[in-house]
Amino acid sequence: MHMADALVSPAVGGILWAVSGGLLAFCARDLRKTPRDNLVPLMGVLGAFVFAVQMINFTIPGTGSSGHLGGGLLLAILLGPNPAFLVLASILTVQAFFFADGGLLTLGCNLFNLGFFPAFVAYPLLYRPIAGTSPDPAQIWTASIIAAIAGLQLGAFGVVLETRLSGLSALPFQTFLLVMLPIHLAIGAVEGIATAAIVTFVIKARPTVFASSSEPGTLRPILPGLALAALLAGGAASWFASTHPDGLEWSLARITGNKEMIRPASEIHNQLAHLQERTAFLPDYGFRPAQHETTPAASETSAWPAVNAGTSLAGIVGGIVTLALAGIAGLALKAIPLRHKTAEQSRAGGEHP
Repeated sequence: MHMADALVSPAVGGILWAVSGGLLAFCARDLRKTPRDNLVPLMGVLGAFVFAVQMINFTIPGTGSSGHLGGGLLLAILLGPNPAFLVLASILTVQAFFFADGGLLTLGCNLFNLGFFPAFVAYPLLYRPIAGTSPDPAQIWTASIIAAIAGLQLGAFGVVLETRLSGLSALPFQTFLLVMLPIHLAIGAVEGIATAAIVTFVIKARPTVFASSSEPGTLRPILPGLALAALLAGGAASWFASTHPDGLEWSLARITGNKEMIRPASEIHNQLAHLQERTAFLPDYGFRPAQHETTPAASETSAWPAVNAGTSLAGIVGGIVTLALAGIAGLALKAIPLRHKTAEQSRAGGEHP
């Protein structure tokens, strides 16, 4: 559900950049106050893990479409809403700049659709009330599926609304909505199942790691496992990703006959497209084609599984970069209150407030 720049006007893209930026500032401020010592390493490893599993599209039977985990709900359950939003921002930023997955103009839209709704709506309003404070497996599965579906439905509605407000395409609002919501209902159900399975595994291995836990817990039992899972998912399991278009591309194709919209010839769109071409060293999660090579015809079918060194490199490098970005951001933010507190104590003669 990563939106391309062709769907969004500079005005709508700029507004969502500002909204998402404000949410990031709020989340960053809150992160400085958290007493959880295990949070930063967990942010980094979970960021790498979610990046990797997002590369693995699964087929939606009977539709010709596919989907992948958004990861927002999973991150919110394990980290809490504010750290989850920061980690998802790291993932989407790496995807947009280095792999040309999602536009630069629509980065704020994608973060809002994939991050705000699951982390700040579905998790606190649906998952937490259903799961409770000490959930059993049935509660985890029920809460995860319902919350994942709701979060993705809201995100799909956000895509349709942002496209409509931009006015760049002739996509009929009602038709676009009636195609987007059902396919993302199916994708949300699969995401809910996967989220429940991962949460059930983690809660058995180390229940004190969760955002809702009031007890500190060591990460030793789960961090190596998550890191290995990220490496295997990005480096090898990504070969088995579905070759069908994702839910947004499928919806566009159903309405217009094309999986992608033509990019507007505005100066902002062109400049951002050129910038992304320069920064995306592994576009579409593979090696950049040589100048003399041509893109395969649309009628040609890709081999499956797609055993590809470029895909493996993209999965491994992307996971490492995401881990580093999320981890460094977390460490930097956690260090800020310590410096501020020391300065305040110095001005007050060393007395504690």
